Amino acid sequence: MDGDNQSENSQFLLLGMSESPEQQQILFWMFLSMYLVTVVGNVLIILAISSDSRLHTPMYFFLANLSFTDLFFVTNTIPKMLVNLQSQNKAISYAGCLTQLYFLVSLVTLDNLILAVMAYDRYVAICHPLHYVTAMSPGLCILLLCLCWGLSVLYGLLLTLLLTRVTFCGTQEIHYLFCEMYVLLRLACSNTHIIHTVLIATGCFIFLTPLGFMTTSYVRIVRTILQIPSASKKRKTFSTCASHLGVVSLFYGTLCMVYLQPLHTYSMKDSVATVMYAVVTPMMNPFIYSLRNKDMHGALGRLLGRPFQRPK
Repeated sequence: MDGDNQSENSQFLLLGMSESPEQQQILFWMFLSMYLVTVVGNVLIILAISSDSRLHTPMYFFLANLSFTDLFFVTNTIPKMLVNLQSQNKAISYAGCLTQLYFLVSLVTLDNLILAVMAYDRYVAICHPLHYVTAMSPGLCILLLCLCWGLSVLYGLLLTLLLTRVTFCGTQEIHYLFCEMYVLLRLACSNTHIIHTVLIATGCFIFLTPLGFMTTSYVRIVRTILQIPSASKKRKTFSTCASHLGVVSLFYGTLCMVYLQPLHTYSMKDSVATVMYAVVTPMMNPFIYSLRNKDMHGALGRLLGRPFQRPK
C-alpha cells in the first residue's frame, strides 16, 4: 500500500453537524436532554415490566428487550457525541470508530428483528387467540430472541469486517456526530463498489424481509379485526397493535431515507435522518408504547408508588 494509507493507525475527527460554538452548545443541551429522557423512559419500561407479574407475557417480554436495545443503542453513540460537542479534541481512533459502528449496525438490526417478532406476536394473539398460549410459549419466545441476537451480531460483524478492507487516506474529517457506514465509505480512497453492493443486498434482505413479514401480518390482522361485529371490540383489538405500528413507521421511514439510495447521493439531509432513527426513535418508543396502554399505566403507577394518570 502507498505511504498515504493511514487506516489502521489513523484517527477520525468527528466534527459534528456544525462548527459554530453557539450551535454546538445548542446541540449539546438538546442531545443531553434527549439522552436523559431516553434513558429514564426505557429504564422505567424495563422496571415496570419486570416488577409486575401481570406484564409477564410475550408482548411485554419483547417490549422490555426492545427498550433494553434502545438503551444500549443511544449509550453507544450519544455520550461520545456529547464529549465531542464540549471538547476541543474531537478525535476517535480507528478501532474506536469501528467498535462504535459495529454496535450501531448490530443494534439497529436487533431493533428491526424484535419489531418483526412483536408483529408475529400480535398476529397470533389476534388471528389465532385460542392457540396463543401454546404458539407463543416461553421457550419459543427465548428462542426467537436468541435468533434475533445471533443474526444481529453476525450482520454487524460482517459489515465491520468488510470495512476493515477499505483504505482511508488523506484528511479524515467526519462532518457528523458518530461513526456511520455511509459517512465512512465517503472517506475511502479505495474502491468501495463491492462493499456498497454487499451493503445494499444484505440490507434489503435483513431489513425488507422483516418489513414484508410485518406487512403481511398486519394485512391479516386488519382482515380479522374487520370481521369483528362490535365497533368497541374492533377499537380495543386494534389498540393492542397501534403503538407497534407507530414505532415501525417511525423506524423504517427514517431508515429507508438513509440507506436505500446510491452512496454518491448521501448528503447532510440524510445525516439528519440518521439522527432521527439513532436518537429520536429510541426516545419516542417509551411514550408511544405507554401513551394509551392501560396495563403500562398501572404498572408504572405501582412502580412509582402513585396512580399514573392516562392522557385524555
